[in-house]
Amino acid sequence: MCGRTCLTLDPDQVICACKYPKKTTRQEPDSKEEDDFKDEKESKMETPEWRAEFNLGRRYQASYNIAPTDITPVIVSAAHFSDAEDQKCARVVMPMMWGMIPFWHKGDYRRHGLTTNNCRLEHLMDSKLYRGPFKRGQRCVVICEGFYEWQTAGPAKKPSEREAYLVFVPQVGDVKIYDKSTWSPQNVKLLRMAGLFDVWEDESGDKMYSYSIITFQSSKIMSWMHYRMPAILETEQQMNDWLDFKRVSDTEALATLRPATELQWHRVTKMVNNSRNKSEECNKPIELAAKPAKPAMNKTMMSWLNARKKREDEIKTEQSDVSDGENQEKEGATKRRTSADGSPVASPAKRPRFRDLKSAALKQSGNTSDSEVKLAER
Repeated sequence: MCGRTCLTLDPDQVICACKYPKKTTRQEPDSKEEDDFKDEKESKMETPEWRAEFNLGRRYQASYNIAPTDITPVIVSAAHFSDAEDQKCARVVMPMMWGMIPFWHKGDYRRHGLTTNNCRLEHLMDSKLYRGPFKRGQRCVVICEGFYEWQTAGPAKKPSEREAYLVFVPQVGDVKIYDKSTWSPQNVKLLRMAGLFDVWEDESGDKMYSYSIITFQSSKIMSWMHYRMPAILETEQQMNDWLDFKRVSDTEALATLRPATELQWHRVTKMVNNSRNKSEECNKPIELAAKPAKPAMNKTMMSWLNARKKREDEIKTEQSDVSDGENQEKEGATKRRTSADGSPVASPAKRPRFRDLKSAALKQSGNTSDSEVKLAER
């Protein structure tokens, strides 16, 4: 799976980093001719054309945290736009939206309701969405400095608790992919992923180019992290075979898609979880990334919180006063039942009831019989 990438190069830097040999061969040169081959290869390096499309007014912006629906550079064959003989092996870099728009969709291109940032290789030929572009040779290569992946293999965790990693191809020398001061567009190795693209038109006839990244089941190199991985093109021969839709058949093109043999990665901070975080700290190893500063609180929110805290303090004070009053009453009652030296004092005698007073009065009169006295006591 691939759900987030990193590419911090401007258009001019992108085409510089995407230079390619004008012609490549399958055979390796003899060791005696190795130096001559290198000189010849370097002299024939071609720079792809940057083909800017309208794409409904949207443009590519370099970012440390690229998400689906963003516009990113994609490599395609120049033969899609020209029948000239010298364009058959030429390459073009085009900005396209990540997430293929279904050709049958009408209305707002952002509201088709499908998740199309990845295309499963196993279901490619059965898919109504992807089968057409593949048959038409609309194969592309998605470039980036690396892609972010979250560890889903192993014990189940909540999405917010999963560890995030930046995955990239091995670099040459002292190049550190997360530190742009250690590399330039001329010596950096970009990660290249196979994809499919399509062209969608709105009601006005304006076009939007969009793409999906092809994925398949992870090999041993990435299975510990995630059960799926993108189809990474490691060699120039793979690039040629995938892009050259006029020379390479569909079956041969699919045969070029195989798990990568060499990848590197490092753990990154969880700030990459939010696609709105575009900080350069996103792609750094977690031990080197600075802790994100707490955002300044909105003044309205701050005043609301202060008023709420003040009200809570007032309620606590009122409850405390009531509690103190009750305690004082209990203490007063206790003091009334004790003498000055602390010894208990007998409770006062109960007030006589009316019938008791009436019975005593009858007895004092002496003229009342015993039966009347008993009746009065009742």
